[in-house]
Amino acid sequence: MIEIRELTKTFGEATAVDGITVTVHPGRVTGFLGPNGAGKSTTMRMILGLDRPTAGAVTVNGHRYVDSPAPLREVGALLEAHAIHPGRSARNHLRWLAASNGIPSRRVDEVLDLVGMSAAADRRAGRFSLGMGQRLGIAAALLGDPPVVILDEPANGLDPEGIRWVRRLARTLADEGRTVFISSHLMSEMALMADHLVVIGRGRVLADSSMSQFIADHAASYVRVHTPQQPEVASLLRQAGAGVAAEDGELRVQGMDAASIGEAVTGAGLILHELTPVRSSLEDAFMTLTADSVEYHAQEARAA
Repeated sequence: MIEIRELTKTFGEATAVDGITVTVHPGRVTGFLGPNGAGKSTTMRMILGLDRPTAGAVTVNGHRYVDSPAPLREVGALLEAHAIHPGRSARNHLRWLAASNGIPSRRVDEVLDLVGMSAAADRRAGRFSLGMGQRLGIAAALLGDPPVVILDEPANGLDPEGIRWVRRLARTLADEGRTVFISSHLMSEMALMADHLVVIGRGRVLADSSMSQFIADHAASYVRVHTPQQPEVASLLRQAGAGVAAEDGELRVQGMDAASIGEAVTGAGLILHELTPVRSSLEDAFMTLTADSVEYHAQEARAA
């Protein structure tokens, strides 16, 4: 378990993390989301004792991570996958990490096999692709068989098979009862991976809820209705108590399900061409919640 209480970090006059209070529970995958500059990396660094908090505290399994005599057995973390001596082989990189934490050397080959790097174990890390570096970083995080796993953008540089593997790995670790805390900008993957979400913006917690509740709270589902009798259908559905908006040549209806809409429209002798429930996505909810917390806004591209 990771317990964060009123955690604050300032750099001069800038506040990167502003009084965050969050508990990351074992047995589930907790996604950590936020726009660039929201304070995610700084928060993760403070959990691991790499940055000193200006105020507040964070503990892992009841104590500070830096007080652990064998930290790799306590927490496995991937923050900078390529923070590796380029002249060392993957196997030797893991060997010295294992020796420093009293981890049996046989575990090195186990994690190399787990991440699919047995064939590249004796290659120098400086020759690895981005994806290979990510796999080695994940191997290092799992080396001590830790009860807490923290991964920052674990799918970065991985191919589709590798991304799917990371998703399955996170699920397996959580099912084993471990605490799994993952930061990622890949909303489609986070939607498939996470059970719970912590979302921050400008250093503050914006949401701390289950995936389903987060989407329900911050993005509205609707039913798409296409009809050649749009004014008549819109009037009918509004009279039935639905919210109806006309956008892009279609009606977007909230407050009635597709079956009820179909029955009402056909019962009134009106014509339907399409009736499609549209479920909100994690990306929709995230963009809605963090719209005021985005630090850098790009302009829309325009055709010449």
